[in-house]
Amino acid sequence: MSRSIKGYVTLFFKGVAMGAADVVPGVSGGTIAFISGIYEELLGSISSIGFGTLKTLKKEGVAASWKAINGNFLATLLFGIAVSVVSLAKGISYLLDTEPILLWSFFFGLVLASVVFIGKEIKKWNIAAVASLVIGTVVAYYITIVEPLVSDEASLFFYFISGALAICAMILPGISGSFILVLLGSYKMILEAIHSRDLQLIATVGAGVVVGLLSFAKVLKWLFAKFKNVTLAGLTGFIIGSLNKIWPWKETLSTRINSHGEEVPLLQKSISPFSIEDNQLFMAVVFAILGYAIILILEKVQSDKQTN
Repeated sequence: MSRSIKGYVTLFFKGVAMGAADVVPGVSGGTIAFISGIYEELLGSISSIGFGTLKTLKKEGVAASWKAINGNFLATLLFGIAVSVVSLAKGISYLLDTEPILLWSFFFGLVLASVVFIGKEIKKWNIAAVASLVIGTVVAYYITIVEPLVSDEASLFFYFISGALAICAMILPGISGSFILVLLGSYKMILEAIHSRDLQLIATVGAGVVVGLLSFAKVLKWLFAKFKNVTLAGLTGFIIGSLNKIWPWKETLSTRINSHGEEVPLLQKSISPFSIEDNQLFMAVVFAILGYAIILILEKVQSDKQTN
């Protein structure tokens, strides 16, 4: 797909939005990719990378292989994600500490609107679509309430699988990969490996990420090609179920020590805002509406582009 300079600037900012979402545990960059209209192109670009790319590189050169994997698209998007993670991670972490209810309310409104957006893409409701919606909802909700594992002393194969599962979650609209790592009990060890430059563990997780990304993207691309309606219903259900994770009002049931030696929530349950004295309800609703409105604007911009 050819793009103008303006198109690549827009794509860069879509990457920034994806990176910002992935920084927050519980929000997936895949959701942002979907609502911004680049999800299927992203899957197609990733799934085009494989042994065929090496053959093209050998026979036709760098330019041909770069074009075959939609390199300009991937590079621009990844650059936006990287810039976002580096520049926004500290700010979002600060807001999670100081204004968690308002930040989660914003993301709740954003993700709730994406449920409506993706649901509208389902062209036909039948038994298969409804079943897919229900299964996606139940699976995602269960993931948000399951007790995380503890695996400080796990095998390298476990960390390989952790990387593969985390990246699968990242490209699925719904729950973030970092949250999957927390559930598996490998989040702390992987962070520590990055800080201590444990190259063996980093390489193992990285290999899992590459394998998971390339294989799962192909599966999703095939599902969209063969069973788009049912797949969209399942993704819609997955996002609905994940709303429990980003509900703004929580009660902490257990904690963990993060890589900085700080005690942070590990397992939480959603509670009524009226059970909290300082529930910030009015401002929470305002921020939720703001998040919802942003998706409506993105949808309007996307539909205008398709019309033109």
